[in-house]
Amino acid sequence: MAQKNDLKKIVSHCKEYGFVFPSSEIYDGLSAVYDYGQMGIELKNNIKKYWWDSMTLLHENIVGVDAAIFMHPTVWKASGHVDAFNDPLIDNKDSKKRYRADTLIEDFLAKLDEKIDKEIKKASKRFGDKFDEKKFRETNPRVIEYQKQRDEVHERYKKAMNENDFTELRQIIIDCNIVCPVSGTCNWTEIRQFNLMFATEMGSTSEGTMKVYLRPETAQGIFVNFLNVQKSGRMKIPFGIAQIGKAFRNEIVARQFIFRMREFEQMEMQFFVTPGDEMKWFDYWKNLRMKWHLALGFSKENYRFHDHDKLAHYANAATDIEFNMPFGFKEVEGIHSRTDFDLRQHEKYSGKKIQYFDPELNQSYTPYVIETSIGLDRMFLSVISAAYCEETLEGGETRTVLKIPAELAPVKLAVLPLVRKDGLPEKAREIIKMLKFSFTCQYDEKDSIGRRYRRQDAIGTPYCVTVDHQTLEDNTVTIRERDTMQQERVLISDVENEISKKTDMKNLLKTLIE
Repeated sequence: MAQKNDLKKIVSHCKEYGFVFPSSEIYDGLSAVYDYGQMGIELKNNIKKYWWDSMTLLHENIVGVDAAIFMHPTVWKASGHVDAFNDPLIDNKDSKKRYRADTLIEDFLAKLDEKIDKEIKKASKRFGDKFDEKKFRETNPRVIEYQKQRDEVHERYKKAMNENDFTELRQIIIDCNIVCPVSGTCNWTEIRQFNLMFATEMGSTSEGTMKVYLRPETAQGIFVNFLNVQKSGRMKIPFGIAQIGKAFRNEIVARQFIFRMREFEQMEMQFFVTPGDEMKWFDYWKNLRMKWHLALGFSKENYRFHDHDKLAHYANAATDIEFNMPFGFKEVEGIHSRTDFDLRQHEKYSGKKIQYFDPELNQSYTPYVIETSIGLDRMFLSVISAAYCEETLEGGETRTVLKIPAELAPVKLAVLPLVRKDGLPEKAREIIKMLKFSFTCQYDEKDSIGRRYRRQDAIGTPYCVTVDHQTLEDNTVTIRERDTMQQERVLISDVENEISKKTDMKNLLKTLIE
Protein backbone atom coordinates (compact mmCIF):
# COMPACT_ATOMS: atom_id res chain seq x y z
CA MET A 1 0.00 0.00 0.00
CA ALA A 2 1.14 3.55 -0.70
CA GLN A 3 0.82 4.48 2.99
CA LYS A 4 3.79 2.25 3.80
CA ASN A 5 6.07 4.58 1.86
CA ASP A 6 7.77 7.12 4.06
CA LEU A 7 7.10 10.81 3.61
CA LYS A 8 10.65 11.50 2.41
CA LYS A 9 10.08 9.46 -0.75
CA ILE A 10 6.88 11.33 -1.53
CA VAL A 11 8.47 14.74 -0.90
CA SER A 12 11.39 13.82 -3.16
CA HIS A 13 9.09 12.52 -5.90
CA CYS A 14 6.96 15.66 -5.77
CA LYS A 15 9.99 17.85 -6.31
CA GLU A 16 11.66 15.69 -8.98
CA TYR A 17 8.56 15.51 -11.16
CA GLY A 18 7.25 19.06 -10.80
CA PHE A 19 4.46 18.67 -8.27
CA VAL A 20 5.63 20.69 -5.23
CA PHE A 21 8.73 22.86 -4.64
CA PRO A 22 9.98 24.58 -1.47
CA SER A 23 9.06 28.26 -1.77
CA SER A 24 11.93 30.66 -2.52
CA GLU A 25 14.30 27.70 -2.63
CA ILE A 26 17.17 29.65 -4.22
CA TYR A 27 17.17 31.73 -1.02
CA ASP A 28 17.15 28.59 1.17
CA GLY A 29 13.36 28.49 1.33
CA LEU A 30 10.74 29.72 3.77
CA SER A 31 9.59 27.37 6.51
CA ALA A 32 6.20 25.73 5.94
CA VAL A 33 5.57 27.54 2.63
CA TYR A 34 5.49 25.65 -0.68
CA ASP A 35 4.95 26.32 -4.39
CA TYR A 36 3.03 24.02 -6.71
CA GLY A 37 4.88 23.11 -9.90
CA GLN A 38 3.64 22.42 -13.40
CA MET A 39 2.23 18.98 -12.54
CA GLY A 40 1.07 20.00 -9.07
CA ILE A 41 -1.09 22.88 -10.26
CA GLU A 42 -2.83 20.65 -12.80
CA LEU A 43 -3.63 18.05 -10.14
CA LYS A 44 -4.69 20.76 -7.72
CA ASN A 45 -7.02 22.35 -10.28
CA ASN A 46 -8.56 18.97 -11.05
CA ILE A 47 -9.24 18.34 -7.35
CA LYS A 48 -10.84 21.79 -7.16
CA LYS A 49 -13.04 21.03 -10.17
CA TYR A 50 -14.12 17.70 -8.70
CA TRP A 51 -15.13 19.42 -5.46
CA TRP A 52 -16.69 22.50 -7.07
CA ASP A 53 -18.75 20.54 -9.57
CA SER A 54 -19.88 18.10 -6.87
CA MET A 55 -21.28 21.07 -4.98
CA THR A 56 -22.62 23.47 -7.60
CA LEU A 57 -23.54 21.15 -10.47
CA LEU A 58 -25.12 18.36 -8.45
CA HIS A 59 -27.09 20.64 -6.11
CA GLU A 60 -29.47 23.26 -7.49
CA ASN A 61 -29.53 24.98 -4.10
CA ILE A 62 -25.75 25.51 -3.76
CA VAL A 63 -24.04 28.52 -5.34
CA GLY A 64 -20.53 29.90 -5.13
CA VAL A 65 -18.78 33.09 -4.05
CA ASP A 66 -15.21 34.38 -4.01
CA ALA A 67 -14.79 36.68 -1.00
CA ALA A 68 -11.80 38.96 -0.51
CA ILE A 69 -8.86 37.88 1.64
CA PHE A 70 -8.87 41.21 3.50
CA MET A 71 -11.97 41.81 5.61
CA HIS A 72 -13.02 44.47 8.10
CA PRO A 73 -11.18 43.71 11.38
CA THR A 74 -14.45 43.60 13.31
CA VAL A 75 -15.32 40.43 11.36
CA TRP A 76 -12.63 38.59 13.32
CA LYS A 77 -13.74 40.09 16.61
CA ALA A 78 -17.29 38.89 15.95
CA SER A 79 -16.16 35.41 14.90
CA GLY A 80 -14.07 34.97 18.05
CA HIS A 81 -10.74 34.72 16.28
CA VAL A 82 -9.22 37.79 17.93
CA ASP A 83 -9.87 36.46 21.43
CA ALA A 84 -9.90 32.70 21.04
CA PHE A 85 -7.96 31.56 17.95
CA ASN A 86 -5.06 30.08 19.87
CA ASP A 87 -2.87 26.97 20.01
CA PRO A 88 -1.58 25.54 23.33
CA LEU A 89 2.23 25.59 22.90
CA ILE A 90 4.93 23.94 24.99
CA ASP A 91 8.73 24.19 24.70
CA ASN A 92 11.40 21.64 25.41
CA LYS A 93 14.13 23.37 27.44
CA ASP A 94 16.92 21.14 26.12
CA SER A 95 16.23 21.21 22.37
CA LYS A 96 14.64 24.70 22.39
CA LYS A 97 11.96 23.26 20.09
CA ARG A 98 8.31 24.26 20.35
CA TYR A 99 5.33 21.91 20.02
CA ARG A 100 1.56 21.94 20.23
CA ALA A 101 0.66 20.26 23.50
CA ASP A 102 -2.52 18.72 22.10
CA THR A 103 -0.63 17.26 19.14
CA LEU A 104 1.95 15.62 21.42
CA ILE A 105 -0.82 13.87 23.35
CA GLU A 106 -2.74 12.90 20.21
CA ASP A 107 0.42 11.38 18.74
CA PHE A 108 0.89 9.40 21.97
CA LEU A 109 -2.68 8.07 21.71
CA ALA A 110 -2.07 7.19 18.06
CA LYS A 111 1.00 5.15 19.05
CA LEU A 112 -1.13 3.16 21.51
CA ASP A 113 -3.63 2.52 18.69
CA GLU A 114 -0.77 1.32 16.51
CA LYS A 115 0.39 -1.10 19.22
CA ILE A 116 -3.13 -2.52 19.48
CA ASP A 117 -3.41 -2.85 15.69
CA LYS A 118 -0.01 -4.57 15.55
CA GLU A 119 -1.12 -7.20 18.08
CA ILE A 120 -4.36 -7.77 16.18
CA LYS A 121 -2.58 -8.15 12.83
CA LYS A 122 -0.11 -10.65 14.29
CA ALA A 123 -2.93 -12.72 15.78
CA SER A 124 -4.98 -12.52 12.58
CA LYS A 125 -2.03 -13.82 10.57
CA ARG A 126 -1.47 -16.64 13.08
CA PHE A 127 -5.09 -17.85 13.35
CA GLY A 128 -6.30 -17.07 9.80
CA ASP A 129 -10.02 -17.51 9.12
CA LYS A 130 -10.63 -18.70 12.70
CA PHE A 131 -9.56 -15.35 14.15
CA ASP A 132 -12.20 -13.60 16.28
CA GLU A 133 -11.07 -9.98 16.64
CA LYS A 134 -13.74 -9.03 19.17
CA LYS A 135 -12.85 -11.92 21.46
CA PHE A 136 -9.13 -11.22 21.03
CA ARG A 137 -9.60 -7.59 22.07
CA GLU A 138 -11.49 -8.72 25.17
CA THR A 139 -9.05 -11.44 26.27
CA ASN A 140 -5.51 -10.63 25.14
CA PRO A 141 -3.58 -9.19 28.14
CA ARG A 142 -1.40 -6.82 26.07
CA VAL A 143 -4.35 -5.44 24.11
CA ILE A 144 -6.37 -5.01 27.30
CA GLU A 145 -3.51 -3.11 28.95
CA TYR A 146 -2.92 -0.86 25.92
CA GLN A 147 -6.65 -0.13 25.63
CA LYS A 148 -6.95 0.64 29.34
CA GLN A 149 -4.03 3.05 29.17
CA ARG A 150 -5.44 4.69 26.05
CA ASP A 151 -8.91 5.14 27.54
CA GLU A 152 -7.54 6.65 30.75
CA VAL A 153 -5.28 9.12 28.93
CA HIS A 154 -8.00 9.97 26.43
CA GLU A 155 -10.51 10.78 29.17
CA ARG A 156 -8.01 13.05 30.94
CA TYR A 157 -7.11 14.73 27.64
CA LYS A 158 -10.73 15.25 26.63
CA LYS A 159 -11.61 16.80 30.01
CA ALA A 160 -8.53 19.06 29.99
CA MET A 161 -9.19 20.32 26.48
CA ASN A 162 -12.84 21.10 27.17
CA GLU A 163 -11.90 22.97 30.34
CA ASN A 164 -8.83 24.68 28.81
CA ASP A 165 -6.83 23.21 31.70
CA PHE A 166 -3.26 23.75 30.55
CA THR A 167 -1.81 22.54 33.84
CA GLU A 168 -3.48 19.17 33.36
CA LEU A 169 -2.41 19.00 29.71
CA ARG A 170 1.20 19.45 30.78
CA GLN A 171 0.77 16.86 33.53
CA ILE A 172 -0.53 14.32 31.01
CA ILE A 173 2.61 14.89 28.93
CA ILE A 174 4.78 14.34 32.02
CA ASP A 175 2.83 11.30 33.29
CA CYS A 176 2.93 9.62 29.86
CA ASN A 177 6.67 10.27 29.61
CA ILE A 178 6.18 12.01 26.26
CA VAL A 179 9.63 13.11 25.17
CA CYS A 180 10.86 15.71 22.71
CA PRO A 181 11.64 13.96 19.39
CA VAL A 182 14.87 15.98 19.13
CA SER A 183 16.35 15.94 22.65
CA GLY A 184 14.62 12.80 23.92
CA THR A 185 13.92 14.51 27.26
CA CYS A 186 10.81 15.48 29.24
CA ASN A 187 12.21 18.85 30.29
CA TRP A 188 9.09 20.85 29.37
CA THR A 189 8.08 24.44 30.02
CA GLU A 190 4.60 25.51 31.07
CA ILE A 191 1.96 25.67 28.32
CA ARG A 192 0.97 29.04 26.90
CA GLN A 193 -1.39 30.20 24.19
CA PHE A 194 -0.37 31.72 20.88
CA ASN A 195 -2.75 33.52 18.48
CA LEU A 196 -2.41 32.22 14.94
CA MET A 197 -3.57 35.22 12.90
CA PHE A 198 -1.24 37.24 10.69
CA ALA A 199 -1.75 40.97 11.22
CA THR A 200 -0.83 43.81 8.88
CA GLU A 201 -1.79 47.45 8.30
CA MET A 202 -3.98 49.01 5.65
CA GLY A 203 -3.71 52.67 4.75
CA SER A 204 -1.45 55.14 2.96
CA THR A 205 -0.17 57.11 5.98
CA SER A 206 1.07 56.06 9.40
CA GLU A 207 -1.67 58.11 11.06
CA GLY A 208 -4.45 56.68 8.95
CA THR A 209 -3.62 52.98 9.02
CA MET A 210 -6.01 50.32 10.24
CA LYS A 211 -4.93 46.96 11.63
CA VAL A 212 -6.28 44.17 9.45
CA TYR A 213 -5.70 40.42 9.30
CA LEU A 214 -4.95 37.89 6.62
CA ARG A 215 -8.01 35.68 6.92
CA PRO A 216 -7.39 32.50 8.96
CA GLU A 217 -10.37 30.77 7.32
CA THR A 218 -12.68 31.36 4.36
CA ALA A 219 -15.99 30.71 6.14
CA GLN A 220 -16.50 34.27 7.42
CA GLY A 221 -16.51 35.61 3.85
CA ILE A 222 -19.57 33.44 3.28
CA PHE A 223 -21.36 34.49 6.46
CA VAL A 224 -20.99 38.23 5.88
CA ASN A 225 -22.38 37.73 2.35
CA PHE A 226 -25.34 35.62 3.48
CA LEU A 227 -27.95 38.31 2.81
CA ASN A 228 -26.32 39.42 -0.46
CA VAL A 229 -26.43 35.91 -1.90
CA GLN A 230 -29.83 35.00 -0.46
CA LYS A 231 -31.59 38.11 -1.75
CA SER A 232 -29.86 38.47 -5.12
CA GLY A 233 -30.25 34.76 -5.86
CA ARG A 234 -33.73 34.47 -4.30
CA MET A 235 -32.42 31.46 -2.41
CA LYS A 236 -34.79 29.39 -0.28
CA ILE A 237 -33.69 27.49 2.79
CA PRO A 238 -32.13 24.97 2.80
CA PHE A 239 -29.37 26.32 0.55
CA GLY A 240 -25.59 26.41 0.51
CA ILE A 241 -22.78 28.79 -0.42
CA ALA A 242 -19.47 27.30 -1.59
CA GLN A 243 -16.05 28.93 -1.79
CA ILE A 244 -12.47 27.98 -2.63
CA GLY A 245 -9.78 30.32 -1.37
CA LYS A 246 -6.52 30.97 0.44
CA ALA A 247 -6.24 31.23 4.21
CA PHE A 248 -3.28 32.05 6.44
CA ARG A 249 -2.24 30.84 9.88
CA ASN A 250 0.99 31.63 11.69
CA GLU A 251 1.63 27.99 12.56
CA ILE A 252 4.49 27.79 15.03
CA VAL A 253 4.66 24.02 14.70
CA ALA A 254 4.40 23.57 10.95
CA ARG A 255 5.45 20.12 9.78
CA GLN A 256 4.77 17.07 7.63
CA PHE A 257 5.31 18.68 4.24
CA ILE A 258 2.15 20.38 2.90
CA PHE A 259 -0.06 18.88 5.62
CA ARG A 260 0.33 21.92 7.87
CA MET A 261 1.34 25.18 6.20
CA ARG A 262 1.19 28.88 6.91
CA GLU A 263 -0.47 29.65 3.57
CA PHE A 264 -3.02 27.09 2.44
CA GLU A 265 -6.21 26.69 0.46
CA GLN A 266 -9.64 25.67 1.69
CA MET A 267 -12.74 24.34 -0.06
CA GLU A 268 -15.71 25.17 2.15
CA MET A 269 -19.46 25.00 1.85
CA GLN A 270 -21.81 26.52 4.40
CA PHE A 271 -25.31 24.99 4.25
CA PHE A 272 -28.08 27.07 5.83
CA VAL A 273 -30.98 25.14 7.37
CA THR A 274 -34.06 25.61 9.53
CA PRO A 275 -33.28 25.48 13.28
CA GLY A 276 -34.13 22.01 14.53
CA ASP A 277 -33.21 20.33 11.24
CA GLU A 278 -29.46 20.71 11.71
CA MET A 279 -28.71 17.15 12.89
CA LYS A 280 -30.58 15.65 9.95
CA TRP A 281 -28.46 17.70 7.56
CA PHE A 282 -25.31 17.07 9.58
CA ASP A 283 -25.76 13.33 9.01
CA TYR A 284 -26.61 13.91 5.34
CA TRP A 285 -23.44 15.88 4.62
CA LYS A 286 -21.30 13.62 6.76
CA ASN A 287 -22.26 10.61 4.66
CA LEU A 288 -22.17 12.41 1.31
CA ARG A 289 -18.72 13.83 1.93
CA MET A 290 -17.34 10.39 2.79
CA LYS A 291 -18.91 9.10 -0.41
CA TRP A 292 -17.07 11.86 -2.33
CA HIS A 293 -13.73 10.65 -0.94
CA LEU A 294 -14.44 6.96 -1.47
CA ALA A 295 -15.35 7.59 -5.13
CA LEU A 296 -11.63 8.09 -5.81
CA GLY A 297 -11.08 4.38 -5.22
CA PHE A 298 -8.35 4.55 -2.56
CA SER A 299 -9.85 1.77 -0.38
CA LYS A 300 -12.37 2.23 2.39
CA GLU A 301 -9.78 1.13 4.99
CA ASN A 302 -7.85 4.37 4.37
CA TYR A 303 -10.70 6.54 5.70
CA ARG A 304 -12.44 6.91 9.02
CA PHE A 305 -14.63 9.35 10.94
CA HIS A 306 -13.24 10.93 14.09
CA ASP A 307 -15.69 12.74 16.35
CA HIS A 308 -14.24 15.77 18.12
CA ASP A 309 -13.23 15.42 21.77
CA LYS A 310 -13.63 19.16 22.21
CA LEU A 311 -16.34 21.04 20.33
CA ALA A 312 -15.57 24.54 19.12
CA HIS A 313 -17.46 27.29 20.92
CA TYR A 314 -19.85 27.62 17.98
CA ALA A 315 -20.62 23.92 17.34
CA ASN A 316 -23.11 21.37 18.66
CA ALA A 317 -21.70 18.50 16.55
CA ALA A 318 -18.42 17.94 14.73
CA THR A 319 -16.59 15.10 13.04
CA ASP A 320 -13.50 14.79 10.87
CA ILE A 321 -12.88 12.60 7.87
CA GLU A 322 -9.39 11.25 8.44
CA PHE A 323 -7.14 9.68 5.82
CA ASN A 324 -4.31 7.22 6.41
CA MET A 325 -1.33 9.41 5.51
CA PRO A 326 2.26 8.07 5.56
CA PHE A 327 2.39 9.39 9.15
CA GLY A 328 -0.93 7.91 10.31
CA PHE A 329 -4.61 8.86 10.20
CA LYS A 330 -4.96 12.63 9.94
CA GLU A 331 -7.79 15.08 9.31
CA VAL A 332 -8.52 15.95 5.70
CA GLU A 333 -12.04 17.33 6.04
CA GLY A 334 -14.28 18.56 8.83
CA ILE A 335 -18.08 18.50 8.99
CA HIS A 336 -19.48 20.81 11.67
CA SER A 337 -22.88 21.89 12.90
CA ARG A 338 -22.11 25.55 13.66
CA THR A 339 -25.62 26.36 15.00
CA ASP A 340 -26.60 30.03 14.44
CA PHE A 341 -23.49 31.39 16.16
CA ASP A 342 -21.83 33.08 13.18
CA LEU A 343 -24.86 34.89 11.79
CA ARG A 344 -25.95 36.03 15.26
CA GLN A 345 -22.48 37.32 16.06
CA HIS A 346 -22.27 39.32 12.84
CA GLU A 347 -25.77 40.67 13.47
CA LYS A 348 -24.67 41.77 16.95
CA TYR A 349 -21.40 43.41 15.89
CA SER A 350 -22.64 44.99 12.65
CA GLY A 351 -25.99 46.19 13.95
CA LYS A 352 -27.63 44.81 10.78
CA LYS A 353 -30.49 42.33 10.87
CA ILE A 354 -29.23 39.07 9.39
CA GLN A 355 -32.22 36.76 9.24
CA TYR A 356 -34.22 34.76 6.73
CA PHE A 357 -37.95 35.26 6.16
CA ASP A 358 -39.54 31.87 5.66
CA PRO A 359 -42.71 32.29 3.55
CA GLU A 360 -43.93 28.82 4.48
CA LEU A 361 -43.72 29.52 8.22
CA ASN A 362 -44.51 33.21 7.74
CA GLN A 363 -41.77 34.21 10.15
CA SER A 364 -38.16 35.35 10.25
CA TYR A 365 -35.38 33.40 11.97
CA THR A 366 -31.61 33.05 12.08
CA PRO A 367 -30.67 29.92 10.10
CA TYR A 368 -28.45 27.19 11.50
CA VAL A 369 -25.39 26.19 9.51
CA ILE A 370 -23.82 22.88 8.53
CA GLU A 371 -20.24 23.34 7.35
CA THR A 372 -18.12 21.07 5.19
CA SER A 373 -14.51 22.26 5.14
CA ILE A 374 -11.75 20.44 3.29
CA GLY A 375 -8.10 21.40 3.15
CA LEU A 376 -7.13 21.40 -0.52
CA ASP A 377 -3.42 20.92 0.23
CA ARG A 378 -4.18 18.03 2.58
CA MET A 379 -6.44 16.52 -0.06
CA PHE A 380 -3.59 16.88 -2.56
CA LEU A 381 -1.24 15.08 -0.18
CA SER A 382 -3.72 12.27 0.43
CA VAL A 383 -4.09 11.69 -3.33
CA ILE A 384 -0.32 11.66 -3.90
CA SER A 385 0.26 9.42 -0.86
CA ALA A 386 -2.36 6.89 -1.89
CA ALA A 387 -1.32 6.93 -5.55
CA TYR A 388 2.45 6.51 -5.01
CA CYS A 389 3.57 2.95 -5.78
CA GLU A 390 6.90 1.22 -6.29
CA GLU A 391 6.48 -1.96 -8.33
CA THR A 392 8.78 -4.80 -9.33
CA LEU A 393 7.95 -6.05 -12.81
CA GLU A 394 8.73 -9.30 -14.62
CA GLY A 395 12.43 -9.67 -15.17
CA GLY A 396 13.27 -7.71 -12.02
CA GLU A 397 12.75 -4.23 -13.48
CA THR A 398 11.21 -1.67 -11.16
CA ARG A 399 9.00 1.33 -11.77
CA THR A 400 7.60 4.17 -9.68
CA VAL A 401 4.05 5.02 -10.65
CA LEU A 402 1.41 7.45 -9.43
CA LYS A 403 -1.92 5.64 -9.73
CA ILE A 404 -3.89 8.87 -9.63
CA PRO A 405 -7.54 8.51 -10.65
CA ALA A 406 -7.67 9.21 -14.39
CA GLU A 407 -10.16 12.05 -13.86
CA LEU A 408 -7.70 13.90 -11.61
CA ALA A 409 -4.45 13.11 -13.44
CA PRO A 410 -2.40 16.20 -14.43
CA VAL A 411 -1.80 14.85 -17.93
CA LYS A 412 -4.51 12.66 -19.43
CA LEU A 413 -2.65 11.45 -22.50
CA ALA A 414 0.95 11.31 -23.74
CA VAL A 415 1.59 10.95 -27.48
CA LEU A 416 4.89 9.25 -28.25
CA PRO A 417 6.45 8.62 -31.67
CA LEU A 418 8.28 5.29 -31.63
CA VAL A 419 11.35 6.87 -33.26
CA ARG A 420 12.35 10.40 -34.22
CA LYS A 421 12.30 9.84 -37.97
CA ASP A 422 10.30 8.45 -40.89
CA GLY A 423 7.50 10.98 -40.39
CA LEU A 424 6.43 9.56 -37.01
CA PRO A 425 7.03 12.81 -35.04
CA GLU A 426 4.96 14.74 -37.58
CA LYS A 427 2.11 12.24 -37.29
CA ALA A 428 2.27 12.40 -33.50
CA ARG A 429 2.10 16.20 -33.64
CA GLU A 430 -1.02 15.96 -35.81
CA ILE A 431 -2.67 13.80 -33.14
CA ILE A 432 -1.69 16.27 -30.38
CA LYS A 433 -3.14 19.13 -32.43
CA MET A 434 -6.39 17.18 -32.79
CA LEU A 435 -6.73 16.24 -29.11
CA LYS A 436 -5.38 19.21 -27.15
CA PHE A 437 -8.75 20.98 -27.07
CA SER A 438 -10.32 18.03 -25.24
CA PHE A 439 -7.82 17.26 -22.49
CA THR A 440 -4.27 17.90 -21.33
CA CYS A 441 -1.81 16.12 -23.61
CA GLN A 442 1.97 15.82 -23.58
CA TYR A 443 4.36 15.09 -26.44
CA ASP A 444 7.64 13.27 -25.75
CA GLU A 445 10.22 11.96 -28.22
CA LYS A 446 13.38 11.84 -26.08
CA ASP A 447 14.96 8.50 -25.04
CA SER A 448 13.69 4.97 -25.64
CA ILE A 449 9.97 4.26 -25.62
CA GLY A 450 10.39 2.30 -22.37
CA ARG A 451 12.00 5.21 -20.55
CA ARG A 452 9.28 7.53 -21.83
CA TYR A 453 6.63 5.17 -20.46
CA ARG A 454 8.37 5.29 -17.06
CA ARG A 455 8.37 9.10 -17.05
CA GLN A 456 4.66 9.16 -17.75
CA ASP A 457 4.05 6.54 -15.04
CA ALA A 458 5.90 8.76 -12.57
CA ILE A 459 3.63 11.75 -13.18
CA GLY A 460 0.49 9.62 -13.22
CA THR A 461 -0.47 9.86 -16.92
CA PRO A 462 -3.19 7.21 -17.31
CA TYR A 463 -2.80 6.63 -21.08
CA CYS A 464 -0.01 6.74 -23.64
CA VAL A 465 -0.50 6.67 -27.41
CA THR A 466 2.41 5.28 -29.42
CA VAL A 467 2.76 6.24 -33.07
CA ASP A 468 4.70 3.60 -35.06
CA HIS A 469 5.27 2.68 -38.70
CA GLN A 470 1.98 0.79 -38.88
CA THR A 471 0.26 4.07 -38.04
CA LEU A 472 1.36 5.48 -41.38
CA GLU A 473 -0.18 2.49 -43.15
CA ASP A 474 -3.59 2.12 -41.48
CA ASN A 475 -4.09 5.16 -39.19
CA THR A 476 -4.05 3.05 -36.02
CA VAL A 477 -2.07 3.66 -32.83
CA THR A 478 -1.32 1.73 -29.66
CA ILE A 479 -2.97 2.90 -26.43
CA ARG A 480 -1.13 1.80 -23.28
CA GLU A 481 -2.92 1.82 -19.92
CA ARG A 482 -0.81 2.99 -16.96
CA ASP A 483 -1.84 0.61 -14.18
CA THR A 484 -2.00 -2.66 -16.11
CA MET A 485 0.52 -1.66 -18.83
CA GLN A 486 -1.71 -3.49 -21.32
CA GLN A 487 -1.93 -2.17 -24.88
CA GLU A 488 -4.59 -2.17 -27.55
CA ARG A 489 -4.71 -1.03 -31.15
CA VAL A 490 -7.29 1.60 -32.08
CA LEU A 491 -8.02 3.94 -34.95
CA ILE A 492 -6.74 7.50 -34.55
CA SER A 493 -10.28 8.69 -35.13
CA ASP A 494 -11.40 6.72 -32.03
CA VAL A 495 -8.69 7.94 -29.66
CA GLU A 496 -10.49 11.08 -28.47
CA ASN A 497 -13.67 9.20 -27.68
CA GLU A 498 -11.83 6.38 -25.90
CA ILE A 499 -9.74 8.65 -23.70
CA SER A 500 -12.61 11.05 -22.99
CA LYS A 501 -14.80 8.22 -21.74
CA LYS A 502 -12.12 7.11 -19.29
CA THR A 503 -10.96 10.50 -18.01
CA ASP A 504 -14.17 12.56 -17.91
CA MET A 505 -14.96 14.09 -14.51
CA LYS A 506 -18.56 12.96 -15.02
CA ASN A 507 -17.42 9.44 -14.12
CA LEU A 508 -16.75 10.53 -10.56
CA LEU A 509 -19.73 12.84 -10.25
CA LYS A 510 -22.20 10.17 -11.37
CA THR A 511 -21.14 7.87 -8.53
CA LEU A 512 -22.27 10.53 -6.04
CA ILE A 513 -25.91 10.44 -7.18
CA GLU A 514 -26.29 6.71 -7.65
